[in-house]
Amino acid sequence: MAMAAVMAMACQDARAEVGEEAKEAGGPEKSLAATAYWNIPRHGEQYVTGIVGANIGALRLETRVNYEARRAMSAFVGWTFAGGEALTYSATPIVGWVGGDVRGPIGGLEASLAWRKFDYYIEIEYVHDQRERESSYVYAWSELAYRPADWLRLGLAVQRTRAYQSDRDIQRGPFAQVTFKRVTAGVYWFNPASSAQVVVVSMGIAF
Repeated sequence: MAMAAVMAMACQDARAEVGEEAKEAGGPEKSLAATAYWNIPRHGEQYVTGIVGANIGALRLETRVNYEARRAMSAFVGWTFAGGEALTYSATPIVGWVGGDVRGPIGGLEASLAWRKFDYYIEIEYVHDQRERESSYVYAWSELAYRPADWLRLGLAVQRTRAYQSDRDIQRGPFAQVTFKRVTAGVYWFNPASSAQVVVVSMGIAF
């Protein structure tokens, strides 16, 4: 699964603080975030996904473990385009490579919109497996959320993944995140009315 959404939200305050320092020093804004996801399929093997991302100005660097598939590692580079005032937006085209159980080039997009206490996040990528064409696929993760308080984020998440077996191509469910200073923790509950339920617990830190 992804987790870049947790990282993106957790990074906002840290990026703002570092950005002011960078402006005073005359350098680019910088931020770093790391998130771990404990995936708990009801009828499957549990596993952990890890994501580490860095932003240096508009440059985006990212690496992931057990994301596109179990026993797989990927690395990306991208460039961020952002703007807006009342309605803010961010779009980061990314390209990269995955190795392990899945091997090949990846192209994708990470994007977000925010308006007042509402925000929307999506990441989508195409994984081209060079060894088995039928293993190539489009992965997606999106979140629509509302912040009743600065430290609380509630919403609906949707994902498409092949990291674990499921009879549902598209999975949906509620989620909740809490933030304390630089740390963000979350719980996702996919397919809550189905026997193929999946719970994901996340923990991230941003600098």
